[in-house]
Amino acid sequence: MLIALLPGDGIGPEVIAEARRVLDALAIPGLTFEEAPVGGAAYKASGHPLPQATLDLAKRADAILFGAVGDPDCDGLERHLRPEQAILGLRKELNLFANLRPATLFKELADASALRPEVATQIDMVIVRELNGDVYFGEKGMRLTKDGKREGYDIMSYNEDEVRRIARVGFETARARRGKLCSVDKANVLETSQLWRDVVIETHAEYPDVELSHMYVDNAAMQLVRNPGQFDVIVTGNLFGDILSDQASMCAGSIGMLPSASLDANQKGLYEPIHGSAPDIAGQGKANPLATILSTAMMLRYSLGQADIADKIDAAVAKALANGARSADLGGTMTTTQMGDAVLAAL
Repeated sequence: MLIALLPGDGIGPEVIAEARRVLDALAIPGLTFEEAPVGGAAYKASGHPLPQATLDLAKRADAILFGAVGDPDCDGLERHLRPEQAILGLRKELNLFANLRPATLFKELADASALRPEVATQIDMVIVRELNGDVYFGEKGMRLTKDGKREGYDIMSYNEDEVRRIARVGFETARARRGKLCSVDKANVLETSQLWRDVVIETHAEYPDVELSHMYVDNAAMQLVRNPGQFDVIVTGNLFGDILSDQASMCAGSIGMLPSASLDANQKGLYEPIHGSAPDIAGQGKANPLATILSTAMMLRYSLGQADIADKIDAAVAKALANGARSADLGGTMTTTQMGDAVLAAL
């Protein structure tokens, strides 16, 4: 089983290193690793954020463990050369259309949430986000209006097949949990969302055992902080999912705690923490590696068929937190390496 390690930029290499330590400690038979540059680091080395050799490795690998991309030094580049294009390119080239972002509050972190503890402790959901469509992949550009003013445009679109396949992932995920799926859209304003809602309703006929509800995205954002316990699984588009999952992370204590899986139709996946490259703290040992370690558990569960080992990692993270492990984002003083040590000790 080949794992492609793509550390990327900023704190990416630091958190990937801790995840690799956990995998090494588990000594899983047949597991091998290859590392390659991506993002700003790749651009500086070879002139492109997603070099062909890195893409080839990602295609050969059984799973990909990804750090983060983003480098202020590259902000002035043409859009197609910016670090963020690497992750978009990987999603497109590998057809990673389904993003799963679990948001669960570890009870030990109730005081770290932005919400009152009695509200925060209700959080236990999965956000299923479509990854290959919407404004991120639609036609975009800059143009001049008739009176010579600059105008930017980004086209949002989904076809019914794209909606149906992500809806099925949402229904399947809900079926394996508490049986409740909330589809989030903006159907009162957007035609794209009206199609989304229509197709989700049609697909519901295949899953009569799952309770389906609908919610406009602005209301969903409010309900995430008002009553997050009402959500089991949320399925939504690329743009709305990006925003809501980051919001959910702070409800669950810290963006440094949330893992994610981006899957194709055959469960091959790219696994990454949902946080960014955090260049302001890069190289200082302040990054929280737990989201990356939890992403490693998701990799073992979804792509490598090692659910029992994934459970051990999840339990070790919970035990480390119960024993008082806290990085700066959780109100503590432990370094990135010390947080990794705490998980290894719990293993």
